[in-house]
Amino acid sequence: MGGPYAPRVALLGGRPTVHVDVPICAVFLVLFLAFGISHMVIFRRNLSRGHKFIPSAVTFGFCMSRVIANIMRIVWACYPDNVRVSIAAQIFVAAGILLLFILNLLYAQRMLRAAFPVIGWSPAVSYAFKALYILVVLTIIMVITCVIQTSYTLNPNTLRIDRDIQLYGVTYFAIVAFLPIPITALVLFFSRGRQIEHLGTGSWAAKGAIVLSAGILLCLGASFRAATNWMPPRPATYPPYMTIRPVSMSSILDSICLLSLFFWSPELTSASGCRMVALLYAITMERVMSIKARLSMGV
Repeated sequence: MGGPYAPRVALLGGRPTVHVDVPICAVFLVLFLAFGISHMVIFRRNLSRGHKFIPSAVTFGFCMSRVIANIMRIVWACYPDNVRVSIAAQIFVAAGILLLFILNLLYAQRMLRAAFPVIGWSPAVSYAFKALYILVVLTIIMVITCVIQTSYTLNPNTLRIDRDIQLYGVTYFAIVAFLPIPITALVLFFSRGRQIEHLGTGSWAAKGAIVLSAGILLCLGASFRAATNWMPPRPATYPPYMTIRPVSMSSILDSICLLSLFFWSPELTSASGCRMVALLYAITMERVMSIKARLSMGV
């Protein structure tokens, strides 16, 4: 087996450059590190009180995957011919966001069980959700394997199979990102006037709004990634407009969604919320600046 070979088709986000991507990724590295530390502090604090709030640990994992992804992208920008670094960057970007997909679907499942325990705790529904989670794990393993194999082969048939599997993967992930939206909407609609089981603190409507807003943002990002992957492949030297400029918006969606999931934890104070809003504002402004820089320089 030869290789690794440089990507022969345009990748989502394009090739990173030092003058644009390094400063932006450095800012994101610090901000996601701050997000991650906040979640781990909350998790450890709750754990010391006997309350194991696993979603905080899961979101910490997402933040750390984003930190590593930004480090890999900075290294890739400094060493553009290092194919192994580019592979690692692609893998961490693709795998990290799946934690938020699973987390939001888990929240939707918890709301279903709180409003309709007979349905939510039924074996059929429980097995269906477990099958979704297991399939997510199996699919990401398949996609990562194909991403690596694509860089180590020139066989047209193998490349075709790898692309088909990757198309299946991004499509399935978009479906998983979409599922919490109809589930939560139906639960909110049919639960009016019903006795709801205790589910943390805060109003029932606020919980639904958080899951719906996060679901919409995650679905937009996943749908964008799926749509660009389904487009006919373009040479790496001639990437389509859609794979370079708007990809920066995907990070904005991820960041806003992360903020929404952060507010889910009932242990947060208003001061914590203010700090997270400040972080979100910084992230959003940096990404807007990144888009403007790319447009002005024709990157």
